[in-house]
This record gives sequence, structure tokens and C-alpha cells, in this order.
Amino acid sequence: MFTLSALVADTSLELRVLVPGGPGALDEPVAWVHNTELPDPSAYVQNKELVLTNGLWSAQVTAAEFVANVKRARAAGIVFGLRVETPHTPEDLVRACAEAELPLLEIAQAVPFTAISHSVSALYTEQRQQDLIGMVRRGDALATAISRGAGASGVLRVLTKDHDLPLAVVDRMGRLLATTGARLDEEQLRTVAAGLARRPPALELDLGTSLAALYPVGAVGDIDAALICLRPLSGLAPAEHEALEQAARFLSLEVAKQQAVQAIEMRFAGELLEMVLSGGRAAEVAGRLRTFGVDPAGPLAVCAVALAEEAATPHGLAQVIGDFLAAEGVPAVVAGGTQDVVTVLTWRRPQPDLSMLAERLVKAVDKRFPGGRPVAGLGGLAPHAAELRRPLMQSREACRVLRRSRTGPAVRGFAELGTHRLLLGLVDPGTLRSFSHDLLASLREHDARRGGDLEPTLRAFLDHDGQWATTAAALHIHVNTLRNRLAKAAELTGRDVNRTEDRVDLFLALAIDAMT
Repeated sequence: MFTLSALVADTSLELRVLVPGGPGALDEPVAWVHNTELPDPSAYVQNKELVLTNGLWSAQVTAAEFVANVKRARAAGIVFGLRVETPHTPEDLVRACAEAELPLLEIAQAVPFTAISHSVSALYTEQRQQDLIGMVRRGDALATAISRGAGASGVLRVLTKDHDLPLAVVDRMGRLLATTGARLDEEQLRTVAAGLARRPPALELDLGTSLAALYPVGAVGDIDAALICLRPLSGLAPAEHEALEQAARFLSLEVAKQQAVQAIEMRFAGELLEMVLSGGRAAEVAGRLRTFGVDPAGPLAVCAVALAEEAATPHGLAQVIGDFLAAEGVPAVVAGGTQDVVTVLTWRRPQPDLSMLAERLVKAVDKRFPGGRPVAGLGGLAPHAAELRRPLMQSREACRVLRRSRTGPAVRGFAELGTHRLLLGLVDPGTLRSFSHDLLASLREHDARRGGDLEPTLRAFLDHDGQWATTAAALHIHVNTLRNRLAKAAELTGRDVNRTEDRVDLFLALAIDAMT
């Protein structure tokens, strides 16, 4: 767009400013010019157009009425063309424009309105050429930045050379990939991630402190990140908007490149786990571990992570785990599966420290996947790569048990889990639920019908290892009352707590109920 100041600067037009309008009005963008002699041109004049007139409307309306009509159309201003009949701009028109703070320019008799149109066309052409040259130059700079591995930060540096804007790049997991002049807290990053998850994704978000414009960055048919500008869309100039859109397209190339690298790494990691499980190709396993920076000759730990509330591994979980371990300075191989994500890592510290690391990892995952209830199973330490198979299987089994437990710790090692839990983890869940329900149903019906406490009493008795006096004291009842309740439970379930095999059945039924 051009400005009134730019037109006045063109001496060939012989324009004179009679009324400058409001503050900065002469430097406001002008959309186009509109020649009219209608008494009320408001239905035809577009926003920010410059009205050209010779004043032929003066026989039908006053200057104040004409100016009011032009003002209502939100025009950029008025150019009054002098002619033989009106060698001077009418004073009432000057007065009306001054009162309305509408710019008024005067053009000499010798200069036709077409000269203004030609000048505007030339300004538009020149500006468009400059914009195209700038776009080509910026495109070359963006391509160079990406080809040289500058990444998202390099793209932002190119943008800020031309435009002073607060910018950031955030992926759909809510991670800050790059920033310049913009600060986003954790809550704002989550807001951006939620906006990208919409279908279609949000193009503007309220981040609390300000509105932010979002330029989605897609790769392989999906939206994986966004270029964020901490300005509302309405506050961006057309040139800024075009530059941000161009940068977002180049960021798509960068994201696609990163995804390709990650896909290759994941495939290699997955193949590595298959090699370990097969028990062969020890030399190749060692070689692949070295590729990921993991020493195959040193002590190795295995950790399996999953979300208990998710049926399958969510997109991005492996990336979150990899980023966490990289930040911790722990060399690791991270392999994503359909049910869990397995990590093989170098571990030369005491084994208790591994549980502490896993606890921090679970908290980091919970931040990225709130409500998913992440759990982590740990296998024993392997002295070297050739002994990885056992801890790998143990970590995944421990993780599977933790996923099926509704309560309890989020991190456990294989050796810390009760043997019965590991055995139950090998049985079909439907079969287990059926066994637990059938055994406890009559007990629960009795309690529901009579407001009894048979099930809580049975749980307390088993929790206190079958000790009558201790259980009675914990329940604040007499031992004879305890005996009567458990006798009734035996009558209803057909299982007597005084017999070992019956007590095992009751114990397992209650354990299954807690797990499912």
C-alpha cells in the first residue's frame, strides 16, 4: 500500500496538504483511489480509499454533509481538484475536513486525476517488486540456513533481519524448539499444543498476556509445530504476514528432515531390540549400541515406559523420553513399540539411582501427557550387551504389571514386584476379571444388601497375614466377631481362610480386583 505522504512527495502531482487529518494520518496505508461526484459516495467508497472530487456535489449537499459521508466510508482522505469555476478549495470544505480530522489535499488545475492514478500504480508496482525481491532474497537465506543445519533457530534469525517481531517455534507436544524475543511459560506452551491439536488448528490464541498469531508447520500430511508470533493477526502488516507464512513453509522442510532422521533412528532401535530378544548376532548388537553412544562393554540398564490409561503408545512418547535422557546426559537407545517405549542406557552408578532417574522420567512424561498415568518398569542390570535379554524381558513384564494396577507406585523393578503379580501378568485379563468377579460376587451382594463389612474384613485379615488378634485390633472389633464374619465369608464364597489353597484363591481374587 502507498501513503498520502508518498503522493505529496511526488512533485509532478503538485499536491498541497490543506488538512493533515489526525496524528499520523498522512502516513497511514491507502488502498486505492476513487473518483466520485456523488453527494453520498459511502456505498461505493471502500475502506482506506482516497476520494478524488471536483466538488460537483456542492449543489446538492453541504461540504459538511459530503465530508461526513466520506468519513462514514472510512476513506483515507479527500483530494480536491481545482478547476476554472473553483480556482480555490472552498473554505467550508477545509473547515469540515479539519473538524472531522480527515486529510484534505489540493491538486492544481493543470494536473488531471489520472496522474494520481498513474502515480499510485507506479508506487504499487515498485512496492510489489520490492516485496518480490525481498521474498526471493529471504527464501535464499532460509534455504541456506536449513541446508547448513541451522534449524529452527536459523529460520528465526533470518526473519528478524527484516522484521522486529517476538517469535517462537513450538511443536505439538508443547516443546519450545526455538525463540527470539518471545518468552513462553509452561502454561502458554500447553495452550499452544492444545491449539495445534484442534481440527483445523487454531490460527490465533489468547496466551493470557497477549493474543498470538499461529502459522502451522506441517510435515507428512499433519501439523507438527507452529511458528508463533506474539502479536494478534490484525496487528501484523501484510509484509510481516507474508514473511511469516514463507518462514513456516521452510520450517516444514526442517520438521520433515527431523522426522526422517527420527524414523531411521527408531527403526534401528527397534531392530536392535529384536536382535537382543532373539539372543543372537551379539557383534551387531554391540555395534548398534555404539552408534547410539552406548558402551556395549559396560553395565547396561533397561527401562520400559507406558501410559496406563492409553491402549497404545501415544505419538511423541519416545521423543519425550529421548529428550529427557539427553538433558540428563545419559547415553541411551530409545525404541518405541505399540504398547511401550523401551530404553537401553549406560548405567555405571548405583542401582538405587536408576529408580530415582525413572521417577523423574515419569514426572517428565506426565507433564507432556497429563492424565495418562505413566509407569516405568525396570529390569536388572546387565554387565554387558550379551546379557541384555533377561533385563529387557523383565523391564517389559514389570511395566505390563504396573499398567494393569489401578493404584500403587509408578516405578518398580522386576525384583520388587510380587511373584503373583508377574504370574497374573501372563494370564488373559478377561479370564482374571471373570475369576475375581465370580469368587467375590456373593460377598459383595451380601454387603450391599445388609450393609455388611465382610469384604473389608477379609481384606484386612489377609493384609495382616492371617493374624486374628492383630486384625481384630485394626478393625476395632472382638476376635469372636472377626471369626463370625470370616465364617460367613467362607459360607458365601466356598473358601475357608483356614485352608492355605482357599486363602490363596481369596488373596488372588482381591489382588486382581485391585489391578483391573
